[in-house]
Amino acid sequence: MIHIRMAMESDMDAVHALVRELAEYEKAPEAVKTTAEIYKRDGFQLEKPLFHCFVAENEDKHIIGIALFYFAYSTWKGKMLYLDDLVVSSSFRRQGIGKKLFDSLVSFALENDAQMMKWQVLDWNKPAIEMYKKLNTVFDSEWIDCKLYKDQLSEWTFD
Repeated sequence: MIHIRMAMESDMDAVHALVRELAEYEKAPEAVKTTAEIYKRDGFQLEKPLFHCFVAENEDKHIIGIALFYFAYSTWKGKMLYLDDLVVSSSFRRQGIGKKLFDSLVSFALENDAQMMKWQVLDWNKPAIEMYKKLNTVFDSEWIDCKLYKDQLSEWTFD
C-alpha cells in the first residue's frame, strides 16, 4: 500500500537522496548543488517556504517517491503550480506511484486555484513522456529554456 502525504522537515534527507538518484538517472550527478539542510531551510524554516513536496511512502514507511513543487505566476494565465521534480525510486517504478503523486499535485493545484501546471521533461526520458501522454499533457515545442547559473550571475556586467 502506497501512502501519499505532504512532506515534513524530517523527510528532507530522503527527499535529497531521491533527487540525487534522479541526477544519476539523468547522467548529471555533479549538477546537484543542494543539500538536505538547504531543503530544510528553504521548505520549512522560512516565513514563506520556497517549495512544497509530496512524498510517497511504502508500507514500511520508507519514502520511495517525491513531487517537489512551488507556485509561480504566469502573466497570461495567473497562478500556476510548477512541478520541479517528480521522482520514484528505480526499484519502485512502473507501479503507478508516479501517477499517484501526479494525482496529488492536480488535486492540490485545483484546491489552490491554480490556472495551470507546468513542468519539464528530458526529451530522452521515454517512460515519463509516455506517462504524461496518457495524462493528456500539452507538449510545447515552441519554447526554449533559458538559464543563468550563479557563475553567470556573478560575472554579469551592469551598464
